[in-house]
Amino acid sequence: MTSTTQNKNLFQYKGFRTFLAAVFWIGLWQLAYFTVKQEILIVSPVRVLQRLSELSQTKEFWLTAFLSMLRIVEGFLLGVAFGSVLAVLTSVSRMMYDIFYPVISIIKATPVASFIILALVWIPSTHVPSFTSFLMVTPIIWANMVNGIKKTDKNLLQMAASYRFGLVKTVKRVYLPSVMPYFTAACTTGMGLAWKAGISAEVLSVTPLSIGRQIYNSKIYIETDDLFAWTVLVIVMSVILEWLMVRFMKKVGQKYNVVQ
Repeated sequence: MTSTTQNKNLFQYKGFRTFLAAVFWIGLWQLAYFTVKQEILIVSPVRVLQRLSELSQTKEFWLTAFLSMLRIVEGFLLGVAFGSVLAVLTSVSRMMYDIFYPVISIIKATPVASFIILALVWIPSTHVPSFTSFLMVTPIIWANMVNGIKKTDKNLLQMAASYRFGLVKTVKRVYLPSVMPYFTAACTTGMGLAWKAGISAEVLSVTPLSIGRQIYNSKIYIETDDLFAWTVLVIVMSVILEWLMVRFMKKVGQKYNVVQ
């Protein structure tokens, strides 16, 4: 009875459930490896960890990871900044909304590969990952923030006007609590898309000293263990950055008494 109760208590912890989920998928991965029995098609989790350990002992590995992260974070932050400003402008002015809405729709509908190939014509290959990440993040930030601004409680806005809060106080006390949950959700989704788009751009543009180029080389030379190792690195870096971002958002929310 006590053992059953302890197990129930363990399942209440998100970290424990996450651990079990990870064990389940890694176990499934290992099972697929045993079933296929061809390392050229699928590599075991143990071999991937070994290869990651080997790669991490070189300076080029850390420089490559850092530069890829720098490019993608740059594109992400530019997308967040531009999308936020655009959301405010299009919410204030109907004319601005009508001007930019078709552009946002085109960006959302166009395949990422098309943007990457066009960008290679316009700008140096080293800037293509940042540009691609920027384009993918901007529509998500814009759409979520516009939605958050539209759903701001009208009664609260009327109260703010009655008490003459002023613009700054109205934004801080009324708009920020309304928009923050939408903004956080957009940033979380945008971070994942920024990594996908950025790495894809690095692969297609064969950017020097990039994870994408390492993935491209792995495919060319049929080094499946390297392909899996670099892919795992991308996933880990994306998850860590997303976790740090969510923590930061929560701290900002606590500072301004925003419930997320």
